[in-house]
Amino acid sequence: MNIAIIGKGNVGSAIEAGLSGKGHDVRTVGRDPQAVRSAAEQAELVILAVPFGEIDNLVGELGDTVSGKTVVDATNALTPEYDLAIGFETSGAEELQKKLPGSKIVKAFNTAFASAMSSGRINGQQLAGLVAANDADAKSKVLGLLEEIGFDPIDAGPLASARLLEPLGVLNIKLGFVQGYGPNSGFQLVH
Repeated sequence: MNIAIIGKGNVGSAIEAGLSGKGHDVRTVGRDPQAVRSAAEQAELVILAVPFGEIDNLVGELGDTVSGKTVVDATNALTPEYDLAIGFETSGAEELQKKLPGSKIVKAFNTAFASAMSSGRINGQQLAGLVAANDADAKSKVLGLLEEIGFDPIDAGPLASARLLEPLGVLNIKLGFVQGYGPNSGFQLVH
């Protein structure tokens, strides 16, 4: 699959490492608007791995290049103080769907640290790869990618479930960095 990752930080680089080794054509770009548009135009699937505060700028740069495409929101809806930026009546992913109405928005990759994103594992233990989306085909694609990387792919329901996945991502960050568990921690679903 031809995949564009927007964001060259820890998350984007780790997802790239996880997907590149599975035979996908992965192009990762940073903040250059022309490179963002070019990568998105050529991709079947676009992963947004940027700080939450950059989403509006990125939407402007992407324009209609992602219309009809699966767009994965891997952001953590955080304030600069690392608190939840959006409450429980909507989510960053649902707001992104409103901003990109022609795209198929999928919430994924936000409940694990970058240290797990290339393998889906921490200390040899498989983590849950939670995915929320309204479009069944888009969700299926992303669940498949998570499984290829090594995550336990979990269908978390419709895009409205991002209202729960985003706070779970914040909890993971607080457990890791406030409570001291570090980035070698994560969530599993026993099933």
